[in-house]
Amino acid sequence: MLSKADLKQWLHKELKQLDRLLLILATFDTPTKLAGIRERAVEAGLKIGKTWNPSASLSKSKGLAIHVPEGWEITESGKAYLRNLGVTSLSPAAMQVATDLRAHLDKIINPNTRTFVEEAIKCHESALYRSAIVMSWLAAVDVLHRVVAGEYLAVFNVSAKSVDAKWKDAVNEDGVGRMGEEKFLERCAAIGVLGKNQKDELLKGLKLRNGCGHPNSLKVGPNAVANHIEILLLNVFEPFQV
Repeated sequence: MLSKADLKQWLHKELKQLDRLLLILATFDTPTKLAGIRERAVEAGLKIGKTWNPSASLSKSKGLAIHVPEGWEITESGKAYLRNLGVTSLSPAAMQVATDLRAHLDKIINPNTRTFVEEAIKCHESALYRSAIVMSWLAAVDVLHRVVAGEYLAVFNVSAKSVDAKWKDAVNEDGVGRMGEEKFLERCAAIGVLGKNQKDELLKGLKLRNGCGHPNSLKVGPNAVANHIEILLLNVFEPFQV
């Protein structure tokens, strides 16, 4: 969430002790012992004096940070707290998409889809834009595969054979996934899972995902990612509660 360079800048602002400790924790991807917190502070030019009691401060954070066997870690509430302080490089629109997606995360039942979406959110919040596009796309396709396999399998196979006589009937999600994603979206529209305009927007998303998923010179920014995720949120994650 926070780079070491950004940490150095933020730690020299007029902030409360707890805020500084949360900023330090936000630079770690895994739980951290007190020694690691002190070391990271020194690296950023801040000496944690004898009057500081990091454990006591973090214990009183009201859930912004928690202690686990491996050490201290910042929670999602803590990350949201820092974002409210302005600790993010994302635009307000991009940040709102991440917030909306997190709100939807609680509604996702399937653990595989939930994992994809959660990783996409983390990538988005960490400014890993190409990764966010790829992971959110994987989550959306995972949802559509499950919907087709669970509710439209027979008509899907008929439609698939109408355009490919060699198509072997799918019997589950893996079988549905044998079809290329562009053709799959076309069949979803043909059998009524998606509307034509939804399909057209998702095809644009597929093109962007392909550009981000392969080594090339393509560059994307937070607004492009926000738009991509918002399209998936409104047209896949929200309509299909699976």
